[in-house]
Amino acid sequence: MKNCLRTLALVAACMGLLMSSADAAQYKNEYKLSVVPGALSGWGLAGTYFADRVREESEGRINIKVYHGAQLMAGKQTSEMLLVRNGAIDFALASTINWSPQLKELNLTALPFFVSNQPDRYAAMDAIEAGKSGKMLIDVIEKAKVKFVGWAENGFRELTTSKGPINHPADMKGLKIRVCGTPIFADIFTALGANPQAINWSEAVTGFQQGIVDGQENPTNGINVALKMWDYHQYDTEWHYMIDPLFLTSNIKVWKNFSKEDQALLEKCAKETELYSKALSRVGLDDGKALEYLKSIGKAPEITDAYAELEKHGVNVNRFTAEQVKEFYDATASVREKWTKNVGPELVKAAEEDMAAVANK
Repeated sequence: MKNCLRTLALVAACMGLLMSSADAAQYKNEYKLSVVPGALSGWGLAGTYFADRVREESEGRINIKVYHGAQLMAGKQTSEMLLVRNGAIDFALASTINWSPQLKELNLTALPFFVSNQPDRYAAMDAIEAGKSGKMLIDVIEKAKVKFVGWAENGFRELTTSKGPINHPADMKGLKIRVCGTPIFADIFTALGANPQAINWSEAVTGFQQGIVDGQENPTNGINVALKMWDYHQYDTEWHYMIDPLFLTSNIKVWKNFSKEDQALLEKCAKETELYSKALSRVGLDDGKALEYLKSIGKAPEITDAYAELEKHGVNVNRFTAEQVKEFYDATASVREKWTKNVGPELVKAAEEDMAAVANK
């Protein structure tokens, strides 16, 4: 009887190995991960970090190749969601901004000065992602038949211009500002008296070089310092007018093809990527926790004081006070009112409650 049991156990083990090998054989040799900006941006680094961690954790069984610079969508960043859904892209480290034309609820964090008007803007953003409103956003993404894997962050979007400084809404009048092709951007800058120009990021630098536009808006660490915006603009306005959350997604069929164990592995690596990308976007701009974390994982960047780096290159850095943020908040009230209807009053209310919960601690 014992010999029989040993034989059955051996057969079962062999079958398990065969099944494991069969599962692995069904995996692609390479999975494509889409990232809109270049490899040296904070966003790009986060994509590479995720791919590297998955390769390490899976011991090479899951090989993800990162395609930076919107390569997989011919530079048209707002088409990314559809390409993930139809399987042309396997994974995307995506921005709520770029997917919002198809999923209007993702405009939540693009409501002007909605998050930055809070006492602690980073705690407010974390509260949204961890709270009821974050779950509602995940539901929106997954109802579009795309698998949500985890959050990440590009950072609060700041303004760089060749004209300035910008202290009051009146200072925005007539400025030609490059924005992505998401409608809420046009409404915000129009409300402030500026002239928004919808240009894909792949073409934006040419616009800066040729003086077609007077400025642009992007996160300080992730884009403005990483891509040396001082080559084009001498004024930096740290107004935190909206935040650019990122989220890691997968084509649903690709996701379902992974074993449960490998799905858990991917989610673990996604959580690590969230911590890494948030620290990258916040280093030097928070209370020091971001740098402490990056040092603990051996990933501290060369530049840890973005403001000092900008000033070193001759940029006039204007860091808004709470009073200035409030002035711009009031100036964009009509935009928030309009877009609250588009985003959904219930979602906006849930986000307000999530943020209030941490503000009152």
